[in-house]
Amino acid sequence: MKKNIRSAACLVLAFCLLACSVALGGCAKRSEPEVPGLSGQSIIHEPEFGGVYITLTIDEFNALGFEYGDSVDIAFSNGFTLEDVPYYNGYYTDTGDPLLIAYPGYEYIKAAINNGPDLWEEAGLSENDTASVTLSESGAYYDIQDARDIEYTDVRGDYTSDEEFANFRTVEAGDIPAGVLYRSASPCDNQHCRAPYVDDLISEAGVRFIMDLADNDDKIGGYIDASDFDSPYFLSLYEEGNVIPLAMNMNFDSDTFRNGVVAGLNALAEHEGPYLVHCTEGKDRTGFVCMLLEALCGADREEIVYDYMMTYRNYYGITPEEDSERYEVIVEHVLDPMIRSMAGDDSIDPQTADLRECAEDFLRSSGMSDAQIEAVREALTQQPQAASIH
Repeated sequence: MKKNIRSAACLVLAFCLLACSVALGGCAKRSEPEVPGLSGQSIIHEPEFGGVYITLTIDEFNALGFEYGDSVDIAFSNGFTLEDVPYYNGYYTDTGDPLLIAYPGYEYIKAAINNGPDLWEEAGLSENDTASVTLSESGAYYDIQDARDIEYTDVRGDYTSDEEFANFRTVEAGDIPAGVLYRSASPCDNQHCRAPYVDDLISEAGVRFIMDLADNDDKIGGYIDASDFDSPYFLSLYEEGNVIPLAMNMNFDSDTFRNGVVAGLNALAEHEGPYLVHCTEGKDRTGFVCMLLEALCGADREEIVYDYMMTYRNYYGITPEEDSERYEVIVEHVLDPMIRSMAGDDSIDPQTADLRECAEDFLRSSGMSDAQIEAVREALTQQPQAASIH
């Protein structure tokens, strides 16, 4: 009898364990996080830098379970796909590589090719198309995201000087003497609260000609009409025809960018210096053009790295002494690809390449004659004239 009772008890216990196992298995299955995904979302062309807005805000997209550093797959309804694309909150991919970006200040997430062709055109998209995004691998690119996740403020008090805040400096590299060529953030677009400071600094430096890489006349007119416009020196140069607005994109290999470089440099050679080159932040487009000019005038890679990385010192406090890992990542993944773009050869070693020859070849292939190239070099290597307040 006792044996039967024990047997019955064992059967009951086994049944209970089986039931619990099934229940727990079911519960575990239900509690597993769903793979993040977004399907059939409308898209908008973003033509200035070349990309595709996917009409979901950054917060809404992240709420689906996506995290910066993830790898995602993007599929458009016309059949065009991008696989294993990093999702970053900045333009952290190498030049020419695609990414999904949640850039601070963007209304929506955006798919783009970093410093490359317009993804909208490359993908053959129309306003009737939609986009779907799915997670490919969680955290696949977190190491790069972590190294390059940097922000700056627009508060003057957070910086040690007006020059640092304005990202303003003279370019002194190769045969370019101090006081001839300057670079900075925008002296007219005040979205980052820097324009009046830049304006004061270029006035003190006696700048006489400006290559504006970011704007066209309509944009400049909008800045001038804005209530916070306070750049009288820039305005005087602009009204006298000493500012050339070039509205260049971020695709260094595109005809738009190359045509802008040629137009700007030919105009520079026809004007007296000192000269200013700027875009919005004075970082990427300005960085490329200044690198090109430095190389043209005989600068080596060490000089070019020093000048380019001053921007990251100014905005983010990144130095080789205090943040060597980030410093090297930026040089490797941002500046060196720029040098390769200038050379037109992804296989070159930026440390050993003949950078002057690369710069000359870039300008020749963009349509400049040897005489025009030499005129630019002569303008930049002359001794600076005394600064004069306009």
